[in-house]
Amino acid sequence: MTGANSGIGRAIALALGEAGADVGVNYVSRPEDADTVVAEIRQYGVDAVALEANVADETQVTAMFGKFLDRLGRIDILVANAGVQRDALFVDMTLADWNTVIGVNLTGQFLCCREAVRSMTHTGPVPGISKAAGKIICMSSVHQLIPWAGHVNYAASKGGLMLMMQSLAQEVRR
Repeated sequence: MTGANSGIGRAIALALGEAGADVGVNYVSRPEDADTVVAEIRQYGVDAVALEANVADETQVTAMFGKFLDRLGRIDILVANAGVQRDALFVDMTLADWNTVIGVNLTGQFLCCREAVRSMTHTGPVPGISKAAGKIICMSSVHQLIPWAGHVNYAASKGGLMLMMQSLAQEVRR
């Protein structure tokens, strides 16, 4: 679960734990918040681990998945939720703000999905539980379809995410 130490990510991580899933709680800042989420999840009688990683960084994503797999053995569900906004009018938007949003919101989802697909393909489905090797949920926004003045980087990242997921579904659905 990326971006799991606050907001929607935190709520989903807690719901997964309550449903009986072991949960990796990814964060990039505020480790104390991630530790709190981990403690709350463990109250459901499941395991949880805090995993620091900037999802826009390939090396950190690979290490995060490695730590999760070393601890819990397999990944059955990826919820790619981490996201940021750096709002500005188009003419005032800096390349750094463009790259940060595309890096986290689109490249970060690509990197996490790629690692999840690699792992899920390797481990395969669990007979009697699911015919699928795993589930991937990428959090997006209405702005994958609806333009948003002053947020061109965000809308571009979410539009790209939508087509990435549709293409990925075609490629790995079997």
